[in-house]
Amino acid sequence: VPLNADVAKDSADAFGKEIYARSFLWLVRAINDATCAEYNYNGGGKTDYGIIGLLDIFGFESFVRNRFEQLCINYCNEKLQAKFTEDIFRSVQEEYEFEGIPLDEIKYDDNT
Repeated sequence: VPLNADVAKDSADAFGKEIYARSFLWLVRAINDATCAEYNYNGGGKTDYGIIGLLDIFGFESFVRNRFEQLCINYCNEKLQAKFTEDIFRSVQEEYEFEGIPLDEIKYDDNT
């Protein structure tokens, strides 16, 4: 089947995306297996080790299993929330300064 340059490029791009996706899934599985208590603690039942709960901008999450994927999602959410908070506080301060409204510097705890 003869291919033209556009079809060949699309095929190469699709192949590259598939390799990346499979590599990423392999890495996530390897990290999950390496950090899984059931695989790494002899004789441990589910009640024999603790639970990790994550509090993010959308509320408290408690899963039977917290996996690496969820940690990545929560990490990204926290980074986005920190950026949002910083941008909002900065823009409010700049707006007040522009309008001549006195405002002390807004201080907040950055828990990222």
